[in-house]
Amino acid sequence: MNVFKKVFLFYYEGFRSMTLGKTLWMIILIKLFIMFAILKVFFFPNFLSSKGDTKEEKSEYIVNEMEKRTINN
Repeated sequence: MNVFKKVFLFYYEGFRSMTLGKTLWMIILIKLFIMFAILKVFFFPNFLSSKGDTKEEKSEYIVNEMEKRTINN
């Protein structure tokens, strides 16, 4: 048997025989979904989508914002 098949069968048999582990993995996947899909919408808005259509306009916006923040600090 080649190495990849052995590794796959090792993990496949391990996950298949789990009882509590399946529940824990489901909790982990739900938490990851909440962190990356739901929280991203509320805490990380896309500022560049409304600041212009071209790359030049977006880059100009970024440069202006960085200049404002460095001057204020």
